[in-house]
Amino acid sequence: MVDKKKISWKKDHPSLDIVNSSGVELSDKKIVLCVAGSVAAYKAIELARLLMRHGADVTCVTSSAVTKLVKPDYFKWATGNEVITKLTGELEHIRLADYNQADLIVVYPATANTLGKLANGIDDTPVSTVLTVGFGSKIPILLCLAMHASMYDNVAVKKNIEFLKNKIDFQKPQMIEGKVKAPEPEDVLDHILKKYGFSSILKNKKILMTAGPTIEYIDPVRVITNQSSGKTGVLLASELISAGSKVTLVYGPGIEKPPKGAKVIKVLTSKEMFDVVKQEMKKKFDVVIMAAATADYTPENPSKKKIKSGPGRIKISLKKIPKIIDQIKKYQKNVLLVGFKAEVNLSKKDLIRVAKQKLQDSKADMIIANDIGSSRYKKNPENNEVLIIDSGKVRSSGWKKKQKIVKFIKKEIENKLK
Repeated sequence: MVDKKKISWKKDHPSLDIVNSSGVELSDKKIVLCVAGSVAAYKAIELARLLMRHGADVTCVTSSAVTKLVKPDYFKWATGNEVITKLTGELEHIRLADYNQADLIVVYPATANTLGKLANGIDDTPVSTVLTVGFGSKIPILLCLAMHASMYDNVAVKKNIEFLKNKIDFQKPQMIEGKVKAPEPEDVLDHILKKYGFSSILKNKKILMTAGPTIEYIDPVRVITNQSSGKTGVLLASELISAGSKVTLVYGPGIEKPPKGAKVIKVLTSKEMFDVVKQEMKKKFDVVIMAAATADYTPENPSKKKIKSGPGRIKISLKKIPKIIDQIKKYQKNVLLVGFKAEVNLSKKDLIRVAKQKLQDSKADMIIANDIGSSRYKKNPENNEVLIIDSGKVRSSGWKKKQKIVKFIKKEIENKLK
């Protein structure tokens, strides 16, 4: 008989408010998180929350050793699901890990003991029994090993890894202070999103992005530029790649390393960037993101030779550079167009006003606006706050690290594509 009280409790559990708050890649996916007896067990709570933020329904299974380190109520609080600490007549191992009952089983942390039991079909604990069932029903299994280096170097442990390496997945551990430490929860999340290709509306979407600054030559050695590092654009490109998008990045001379997995086209000047974008848009794209800090003006008559220094003054005449974003909808009318608008020392009201004007002028579908002149930004440029402006209401990311800002932007793009 179904316990209606349990269903109601789960539906209303406050911890479920975070589901899909960072992305939808794991929506409707059931993940069993097995927690073995290592001191890294406390990090499993963070991993559970990260998985939930990307849409997963997470159920934790713990060994008896774990319950001495972390109370089961913490896992229940984190996931909104009852925690399996023992097997009963309810057949929890079958309910969680039988054929098609879960999308993924993650063991975090995974001890040498748990590894050995899986490799040899020993199922004398809730964790090992769930793994035995999941292994037999061919549910994908990810082990995140944690143990002393000497244990990791043990011939028997190596033999167990060798036996399992083509049958299950291993997340590369960290080698620190003579220990094989479990990878950080965020690294496990990234591995899951990339490795298992869980459906995201962004999967296989073709995205053209610009990022970084441009330079405008005064003479062959002197240039006009800005202080953009390209970090936000690079981080956003990486997020989109993680979601399965095929990203072409037209990248100015930023200091951030472009992400792996993108087709990167490096440019220097705004004209080069414009020409590359125009050429690329002969192909079909689903989304175009104009994140580059391109110059607004360029020297009208740059010198072909180095300008000699002297005691007098020189005058440089500048001319307006056409906005790349204003041409995008002319190339592809139905592409989702996302623009960026950076301003300095504007009130929120004025920032929204100028962003709405840019939205109208460029015919963009979304403008991401921020103030890069505020005192708090100057003190800590690793953080930011952006406003998303479109034809609907204005949404704020809040003051966050740029790594979290791009997750917020990615989610808004996903919502636009639905």
